Amino acid sequence: MSYRTPRARAAMVNEARDALLASRRAILTTHLNADGDGAGSEAALASWLRANGTEVWIINPTLFPDSLSFLIEREEWIVPAGSRRARDLCDQADLAVVLDTGEVPRIGRVRDLIRDLPTLVIDHHQTGEHAIGGISFRDPEACATGELVCDLVHAAGGPWTDHIALGIYVAVLTDTGSFRFSNSTSASHRIAADMIERGVEPESVYARVYGAAPLKRYQILRHALDTLECDAEHGISWMTVPYEVVDELNATADDLEGMVDVPRSIEGTQVGLLFRKTSKGDIKVSFRSSGPVDVNKLARRFGGGGHVKASGAMVPGPLDEAIEKVLGATRKAVLRDAAKGENGEG
Repeated sequence: MSYRTPRARAAMVNEARDALLASRRAILTTHLNADGDGAGSEAALASWLRANGTEVWIINPTLFPDSLSFLIEREEWIVPAGSRRARDLCDQADLAVVLDTGEVPRIGRVRDLIRDLPTLVIDHHQTGEHAIGGISFRDPEACATGELVCDLVHAAGGPWTDHIALGIYVAVLTDTGSFRFSNSTSASHRIAADMIERGVEPESVYARVYGAAPLKRYQILRHALDTLECDAEHGISWMTVPYEVVDELNATADDLEGMVDVPRSIEGTQVGLLFRKTSKGDIKVSFRSSGPVDVNKLARRFGGGGHVKASGAMVPGPLDEAIEKVLGATRKAVLRDAAKGENGEG
């Protein structure tokens, strides 16, 4: 059985499709530090729009990840947000498309560039307090934003290109944790099967996405492991990425991708946390849940957000105080969810 768009999504899909097909010059963007879902969705949508005759440019608040650059059909489609060309292209555009986030703070400096443009949001996260306006194609039931892009291409009857299939496959693959996480659904597997039938080679994709980590990732991990701590009573494990090491190795967020899975994977852990100081002195916190704790709610307490099982937030420093605040809130969340379970709530 091939993948089919859920009926409940049909009206949103059609509205988004019509807006995209009416555009002649579109700007695509995603959240800070784009991941496989954001980058894959951009790559797929850019290829589809270009195949339909629309000029499209990718302008992200932070650099497009080098490790995912193979997803982009043409390198020149990516334009740095701080360039004069980016501002000129946004001035000439008739539509801005925000993928894999719907929150104003999450698109950083791109917000000023697209402020006056009609906007379409394509996202699978819960809507937060600082929602981006415009046409909304959002569904938290989707396994990834790539699933929603797949809906759009299906609704338009194609055309399909190799890069459309590749971008959608990588979006779904990475946001489901290689189909390990709870958002892995029958739909996600059907999408993967459809993309494989369209030419995606799973072994080749795995090698590009997961099979060639730079040495500095393991050098950073070696130092981070020295900070690893566990609170066995509450089922919380955490570690810190030393800023000095990141600075010395000139590492990027891409080099830290997946590192939070180390504390999360420790036996008995319900919530895994990763802390790292940014160049501005704020503390980036990654939250991962292996139990009943909704880390999206937890991250939103600190102005962040994401998914039930995977979220992030930026917390004011210094580091020790940020760790203390986040651990305190996490312990309360664990106890609260444990009490709900004892009372039969769910």
